[in-house]
Amino acid sequence: MTFQSFAGPGKFLGLVLLATLLVATFTSPSRARQEVPDPKLDVPRVAGKGLQTAVFAGGCFWGVEAVFEHVQGVSAVTSGFAGGSSNTANYSAVSSGQSGHAEAVKITYDPSQVSYGQLLKVFFSVAHDPTQLNRQGPDRGPQYRSAIFYANADQQRIATAYIAQMGSAKIFGNKPIATEVGPLKAFFPAEAYHQDFARLNPNHPYIVFHDAPKVANLRQQFPMLYRNSWSTELAARAKPRG
Repeated sequence: MTFQSFAGPGKFLGLVLLATLLVATFTSPSRARQEVPDPKLDVPRVAGKGLQTAVFAGGCFWGVEAVFEHVQGVSAVTSGFAGGSSNTANYSAVSSGQSGHAEAVKITYDPSQVSYGQLLKVFFSVAHDPTQLNRQGPDRGPQYRSAIFYANADQQRIATAYIAQMGSAKIFGNKPIATEVGPLKAFFPAEAYHQDFARLNPNHPYIVFHDAPKVANLRQQFPMLYRNSWSTELAARAKPRG
Protein backbone atom coordinates (compact mmCIF):
# COMPACT_ATOMS: atom_id res chain seq x y z
CA MET A 1 0.00 0.00 0.00
CA THR A 2 1.40 3.40 -0.92
CA PHE A 3 1.11 5.34 2.33
CA GLN A 4 1.73 8.69 0.66
CA SER A 5 -1.27 8.25 -1.64
CA PHE A 6 -3.56 8.98 1.31
CA ALA A 7 -1.59 11.87 2.79
CA GLY A 8 -2.23 15.59 2.53
CA PRO A 9 -5.28 17.91 2.51
CA GLY A 10 -7.87 18.33 -0.22
CA LYS A 11 -8.06 14.66 -1.14
CA PHE A 12 -11.43 13.66 0.28
CA LEU A 13 -12.97 13.07 -3.13
CA GLY A 14 -9.97 11.02 -4.15
CA LEU A 15 -10.32 8.93 -0.99
CA VAL A 16 -13.96 8.25 -1.75
CA LEU A 17 -13.18 7.24 -5.33
CA LEU A 18 -10.30 5.04 -4.23
CA ALA A 19 -12.40 3.42 -1.52
CA THR A 20 -15.04 2.63 -4.15
CA LEU A 21 -12.36 1.12 -6.37
CA LEU A 22 -11.08 -1.01 -3.51
CA VAL A 23 -14.55 -2.41 -2.88
CA ALA A 24 -14.97 -3.18 -6.58
CA THR A 25 -11.60 -4.85 -7.00
CA PHE A 26 -11.28 -6.74 -3.72
CA THR A 27 -12.10 -10.41 -4.12
CA SER A 28 -12.13 -12.62 -1.07
CA PRO A 29 -10.27 -15.88 -1.68
CA SER A 30 -13.24 -17.73 -0.20
CA ARG A 31 -15.31 -16.90 -3.30
CA ALA A 32 -13.14 -18.97 -5.60
CA ARG A 33 -12.24 -21.95 -3.43
CA GLN A 34 -13.40 -24.73 -1.21
CA GLU A 35 -12.94 -24.43 2.54
CA VAL A 36 -9.24 -24.50 3.38
CA PRO A 37 -8.56 -27.76 5.27
CA ASP A 38 -6.48 -28.37 8.35
CA PRO A 39 -2.90 -29.24 7.46
CA LYS A 40 -2.27 -32.98 7.53
CA LEU A 41 1.26 -32.33 8.74
CA ASP A 42 1.67 -30.10 11.79
CA VAL A 43 3.59 -29.78 15.04
CA PRO A 44 1.38 -30.83 17.97
CA ARG A 45 0.62 -28.20 20.56
CA VAL A 46 2.88 -28.84 23.56
CA ALA A 47 3.21 -26.75 26.69
CA GLY A 48 6.56 -25.52 27.93
CA LYS A 49 8.25 -24.99 24.56
CA GLY A 50 8.49 -21.21 24.89
CA LEU A 51 7.49 -18.57 22.38
CA GLN A 52 8.20 -19.11 18.69
CA THR A 53 8.03 -16.94 15.58
CA ALA A 54 6.61 -17.24 12.08
CA VAL A 55 7.18 -14.86 9.16
CA PHE A 56 4.60 -14.52 6.38
CA ALA A 57 4.19 -12.12 3.45
CA GLY A 58 0.78 -11.60 1.91
CA GLY A 59 0.41 -8.16 0.40
CA CYS A 60 0.23 -4.94 2.40
CA PHE A 61 1.43 -5.75 5.90
CA TRP A 62 -1.25 -3.59 7.54
CA GLY A 63 -3.99 -6.16 6.96
CA VAL A 64 -1.91 -9.28 7.61
CA GLU A 65 -0.77 -7.75 10.88
CA ALA A 66 -4.37 -6.91 11.82
CA VAL A 67 -5.53 -10.48 11.22
CA PHE A 68 -2.85 -12.15 13.31
CA GLU A 69 -3.21 -9.65 16.14
CA HIS A 70 -6.65 -11.23 16.61
CA VAL A 71 -5.45 -14.85 16.75
CA GLN A 72 -5.49 -16.64 20.08
CA GLY A 73 -2.00 -17.53 21.24
CA VAL A 74 -0.31 -14.71 19.31
CA SER A 75 1.47 -12.31 21.65
CA ALA A 76 2.98 -9.86 19.16
CA VAL A 77 2.92 -9.03 15.44
CA THR A 78 5.50 -6.79 13.79
CA SER A 79 5.23 -5.34 10.29
CA GLY A 80 8.48 -5.36 8.35
CA PHE A 81 10.45 -6.60 5.39
CA ALA A 82 12.01 -9.93 4.44
CA GLY A 83 13.73 -11.35 1.40
CA GLY A 84 16.17 -8.53 0.59
CA SER A 85 19.29 -6.96 2.04
CA SER A 86 19.67 -4.77 5.10
CA ASN A 87 20.58 -1.64 3.15
CA THR A 88 17.23 -1.72 1.33
CA ALA A 89 15.10 -2.46 4.41
CA ASN A 90 13.13 0.75 4.41
CA TYR A 91 9.70 1.61 3.06
CA SER A 92 10.93 3.90 0.32
CA ALA A 93 13.27 1.29 -1.15
CA VAL A 94 10.79 -1.56 -0.80
CA SER A 95 8.01 0.47 -2.44
CA SER A 96 10.13 0.71 -5.59
CA GLY A 97 9.72 -3.03 -6.14
CA GLN A 98 13.47 -3.35 -6.74
CA SER A 99 14.70 -4.14 -3.21
CA GLY A 100 14.05 -7.88 -3.22
CA HIS A 101 12.05 -7.49 -0.03
CA ALA A 102 8.42 -8.40 0.50
CA GLU A 103 6.21 -6.59 2.99
CA ALA A 104 6.00 -9.21 5.74
CA VAL A 105 4.93 -9.76 9.33
CA LYS A 106 6.76 -11.48 12.16
CA ILE A 107 4.33 -13.34 14.41
CA THR A 108 5.35 -14.24 17.95
CA TYR A 109 3.17 -17.03 19.27
CA ASP A 110 2.76 -19.61 22.01
CA PRO A 111 2.88 -23.09 20.40
CA SER A 112 0.92 -24.51 23.33
CA GLN A 113 -2.06 -22.36 22.28
CA VAL A 114 -1.80 -22.25 18.50
CA SER A 115 0.25 -24.41 16.15
CA TYR A 116 2.31 -23.35 13.16
CA GLY A 117 -0.10 -25.25 10.94
CA GLN A 118 -3.06 -23.32 12.35
CA LEU A 119 -1.28 -20.05 11.63
CA LEU A 120 -0.78 -21.25 8.06
CA LYS A 121 -4.47 -22.08 7.77
CA VAL A 122 -5.39 -18.53 8.82
CA PHE A 123 -2.80 -17.17 6.40
CA PHE A 124 -4.25 -19.08 3.44
CA SER A 125 -7.90 -18.65 4.46
CA VAL A 126 -8.43 -15.01 5.40
CA ALA A 127 -5.15 -13.07 5.55
CA HIS A 128 -4.60 -12.95 1.78
CA ASP A 129 -5.27 -14.62 -1.58
CA PRO A 130 -2.38 -17.03 -2.29
CA THR A 131 -3.27 -17.38 -5.97
CA GLN A 132 -2.30 -13.80 -6.82
CA LEU A 133 1.23 -13.52 -8.24
CA ASN A 134 3.24 -10.45 -7.25
CA ARG A 135 0.13 -8.59 -6.20
CA GLN A 136 -2.59 -8.55 -3.58
CA GLY A 137 -5.90 -6.83 -4.14
CA PRO A 138 -5.22 -3.30 -5.39
CA ASP A 139 -1.46 -3.49 -4.70
CA ARG A 140 0.98 -4.52 -7.43
CA GLY A 141 4.65 -5.49 -7.44
CA PRO A 142 6.98 -8.18 -6.07
CA GLN A 143 6.99 -6.42 -2.69
CA TYR A 144 3.38 -7.64 -2.33
CA ARG A 145 4.12 -11.26 -3.20
CA SER A 146 2.85 -14.22 -1.20
CA ALA A 147 5.68 -15.88 0.72
CA ILE A 148 6.48 -18.01 3.73
CA PHE A 149 9.91 -17.48 5.27
CA TYR A 150 10.72 -20.54 7.36
CA ALA A 151 12.96 -20.41 10.43
CA ASN A 152 13.66 -24.13 10.76
CA ALA A 153 13.21 -27.51 9.09
CA ASP A 154 9.83 -28.16 10.75
CA GLN A 155 8.37 -24.93 9.36
CA GLN A 156 9.77 -25.68 5.91
CA ARG A 157 8.34 -29.21 5.91
CA ILE A 158 4.90 -28.16 7.18
CA ALA A 159 4.55 -25.23 4.78
CA THR A 160 5.69 -27.21 1.74
CA ALA A 161 3.43 -30.16 2.58
CA TYR A 162 0.44 -27.88 3.18
CA ILE A 163 0.78 -26.14 -0.17
CA ALA A 164 1.04 -29.53 -1.88
CA GLN A 165 -2.00 -30.78 0.04
CA MET A 166 -4.14 -27.82 -1.03
CA GLY A 167 -2.87 -27.99 -4.59
CA SER A 168 -3.71 -31.68 -4.94
CA ALA A 169 -7.19 -31.06 -3.55
CA LYS A 170 -7.67 -28.07 -5.89
CA ILE A 171 -8.80 -25.95 -2.96
CA PHE A 172 -8.44 -22.86 -5.13
CA GLY A 173 -9.90 -24.48 -8.22
CA ASN A 174 -7.61 -24.42 -11.23
CA LYS A 175 -5.65 -21.45 -9.92
CA PRO A 176 -2.10 -22.39 -8.88
CA ILE A 177 -0.88 -21.33 -5.45
CA ALA A 178 1.70 -18.58 -5.98
CA THR A 179 3.14 -18.68 -2.45
CA GLU A 180 6.91 -18.91 -2.29
CA VAL A 181 8.59 -20.90 0.48
CA GLY A 182 12.13 -19.88 1.38
CA PRO A 183 14.52 -19.57 4.32
CA LEU A 184 14.30 -16.60 6.64
CA LYS A 185 17.68 -14.90 6.34
CA ALA A 186 16.64 -11.80 8.26
CA PHE A 187 13.58 -9.81 9.23
CA PHE A 188 13.70 -6.01 9.36
CA PRO A 189 10.96 -4.11 11.24
CA ALA A 190 9.23 -1.38 9.25
CA GLU A 191 9.08 2.26 10.29
CA ALA A 192 7.16 3.06 13.48
CA TYR A 193 4.20 4.62 11.66
CA HIS A 194 3.44 1.26 10.02
CA GLN A 195 3.21 -0.66 13.30
CA ASP A 196 -0.35 -1.35 14.51
CA PHE A 197 -1.57 0.77 11.62
CA ALA A 198 -5.03 -0.79 11.38
CA ARG A 199 -5.62 -0.56 15.13
CA LEU A 200 -4.51 3.07 15.27
CA ASN A 201 -6.26 4.14 12.04
CA PRO A 202 -9.56 2.21 11.95
CA ASN A 203 -11.28 4.85 9.79
CA HIS A 204 -8.56 4.98 7.14
CA PRO A 205 -10.28 4.14 3.79
CA TYR A 206 -7.79 1.39 2.92
CA ILE A 207 -8.31 -0.26 6.31
CA VAL A 208 -12.11 0.05 6.21
CA PHE A 209 -12.55 -1.39 2.74
CA HIS A 210 -9.64 -3.78 2.41
CA ASP A 211 -8.46 -4.98 5.82
CA ALA A 212 -11.43 -4.80 8.22
CA PRO A 213 -13.25 -7.51 6.21
CA LYS A 214 -10.26 -9.84 6.74
CA VAL A 215 -10.58 -9.50 10.51
CA ALA A 216 -14.34 -10.01 10.24
CA ASN A 217 -13.77 -13.17 8.18
CA LEU A 218 -11.36 -14.42 10.83
CA ARG A 219 -14.02 -13.95 13.49
CA GLN A 220 -16.58 -15.78 11.35
CA GLN A 221 -14.44 -18.66 10.10
CA PHE A 222 -12.25 -19.23 13.18
CA PRO A 223 -14.41 -18.54 16.25
CA MET A 224 -12.24 -20.80 18.43
CA LEU A 225 -9.05 -18.97 17.43
CA TYR A 226 -10.45 -15.44 17.28
CA ARG A 227 -9.95 -13.01 20.14
CA ASN A 228 -10.93 -9.39 20.58
CA SER A 229 -7.50 -7.90 21.19
CA TRP A 230 -8.24 -4.23 20.50
CA SER A 231 -10.10 -1.74 22.68
CA THR A 232 -11.69 -0.37 19.48
CA GLU A 233 -12.88 -3.44 17.65
CA LEU A 234 -12.01 -3.23 13.94
CA ALA A 235 -13.98 -6.34 13.03
CA ALA A 236 -17.24 -4.76 14.23
CA ARG A 237 -16.88 -2.13 11.51
CA ALA A 238 -17.17 -4.54 8.61
CA LYS A 239 -19.11 -7.53 7.42
CA PRO A 240 -17.25 -10.58 6.15
CA ARG A 241 -16.87 -10.87 2.41
CA GLY A 242 -17.12 -14.06 0.44
